[in-house]
Amino acid sequence: MGILAALDWVIIFAYFLLILGIAWWVIKQKTDTASDFFLAGRHLGWFVVGTSIFASNIGSEHLVGLSGTGATDGMALAHYELQAWCLLILAWVMIPFYVRSKVYTMPEFLERRFSPLARTLLSTVSLIAYVLTKIAVGIFAGGIVLSVLLPELQFMGMNSFWIGSIIVIVLTGIYTALGGLRAVAYTEAIQAIVLIIGSLSVLYYGIQAIGGWGPLVDTVGSEMFNLWKPIVPEGVNSTWAPIITDNQMAWYFNDQYPWVGMLFAAPIVGLWYWTTDQYIVQRALGAPNEEQARQGSIFAAFLKLLPVFLFIIPGIIAFALAKSGTIAEMQQHMIGANGEVIRENAQAAFPMMVAYILPVGIRGLVVAGLLAALMSSLAGVFHASSTLFTMDLYNKIKPQTSDQELVWVGRVAVGVMIVVGLLWIPVIQGSRGLYDYLQGIQSYLAPPIFVVFFMGIFNSRLNKEGCLSALIVGIVLGLFRLAVDTPAFLMDDFAYTEGSFLWIVNNIFFQYYSLGMFLICIAVMVGVSYATSAPDQRKISGLTYQTLTEEDKRESRASWGTKEVVWSVLLMVIIFVIYIYFQG
Repeated sequence: MGILAALDWVIIFAYFLLILGIAWWVIKQKTDTASDFFLAGRHLGWFVVGTSIFASNIGSEHLVGLSGTGATDGMALAHYELQAWCLLILAWVMIPFYVRSKVYTMPEFLERRFSPLARTLLSTVSLIAYVLTKIAVGIFAGGIVLSVLLPELQFMGMNSFWIGSIIVIVLTGIYTALGGLRAVAYTEAIQAIVLIIGSLSVLYYGIQAIGGWGPLVDTVGSEMFNLWKPIVPEGVNSTWAPIITDNQMAWYFNDQYPWVGMLFAAPIVGLWYWTTDQYIVQRALGAPNEEQARQGSIFAAFLKLLPVFLFIIPGIIAFALAKSGTIAEMQQHMIGANGEVIRENAQAAFPMMVAYILPVGIRGLVVAGLLAALMSSLAGVFHASSTLFTMDLYNKIKPQTSDQELVWVGRVAVGVMIVVGLLWIPVIQGSRGLYDYLQGIQSYLAPPIFVVFFMGIFNSRLNKEGCLSALIVGIVLGLFRLAVDTPAFLMDDFAYTEGSFLWIVNNIFFQYYSLGMFLICIAVMVGVSYATSAPDQRKISGLTYQTLTEEDKRESRASWGTKEVVWSVLLMVIIFVIYIYFQG
């Protein structure tokens, strides 16, 4: 059927049997307590923690969005992938507090540090964010992949986009709801391996198809491999110089990725995502101790560097194959009449590479890898959403709920999130740039959460009034920007009156807006906290650096040795080398 041969289907079928077999084995294990279902009984080793974090992260925004961005903008968004160092902050700074507190969720930690209302507010916002970004976009990408690989597939009036979306979400939802975090984490470990092998195959055969690295650079131009060139407007001589053009407002209104945003705003989103988001941190919470959680996070940091080579460079190769006419079908789909790449169609860059350059058999393995990435990402967000709803909202309303009922509610929550995600597909289907869409929304939601977590840990004087004020102000600013952006995003012919207040808000570059939110939230949290009474230091013992006991310090120090330090330094060296090599 379609571009897949019989051997490809055999391999894909074998992959599904493997995943379902692992899921079934896990489901047969004990999952009748809240700890078993939501945190895998806190028995996840460092390898499973690391691969599970990686597999959860590598989803739709990489398969579709990041490879598509590679085809259109080259290495520009590799900056986000090189923020693997954020996982070192999780490993060394945040994990000791999380493991010590024995929490189920990130909002629960916020409750212990500040107040129950902070927990409820963060849980609610996080659930909304998962619907707006991870669930809906993940389903959308599943449809994109299947629509390319099986374009002629039709069933009951539905095309391959809808069929692919439904198949991926239903299969993933079943084993997530039945097996809990243990099923999610163990299947993700296998899925990560399949994904890496498959994506490396695309890189290898892609370079072979274009004739090698030299012809690739000659075809697309060296600027496509410059980490800094795509984010600096023409006319600016130095990457690190302020962005000044004839239009003085260009510093505020710029369609590219300016260095100010990448240097200051992108790390805010990265640190929020990698160190405070339930979707990621839940795997570390499932580790038995601080040592395993730290080692798993450091391992995940190394894996996080791979998308530069697994998705961005294959996206560049796809553009080269299309531009050169090497693959006629890709040229017709991706290159417009003006000779420029069609940005919307570039989202199919990676699955088109799979369709047209891979040999039989290898193609089936890579398709299995694509499905692995989509399923693991969705499984992670399904389970994180289920945990947030059950432990932070339902259990707060009914505090005497039994473990069996909590597990049942968690499974129902997975089903509800699946339905909500499907309802979002028609909206997301019109996305002009999947990766930009996701980064934009995250940039409006991240600042207040990042501020209350990090400042709450580093400054014990900050109190619940300051936390709530910063969260509320930040959330209002983020939702306001989303409300302003939505009409312009959904309707191509919509535009605010130039020069009006809403036009200015809509046109401020999203990273600058995020940076402004960050500074405002800091000012609000500090100002309100110091204007009100200090928190009881005994109640926050062990939850800030100033309130750590000597026993806390000894236990944390005993959990790491020379090897963790060496691996962490090596990661930073590798990131530095990548920046040096890809500077054009």
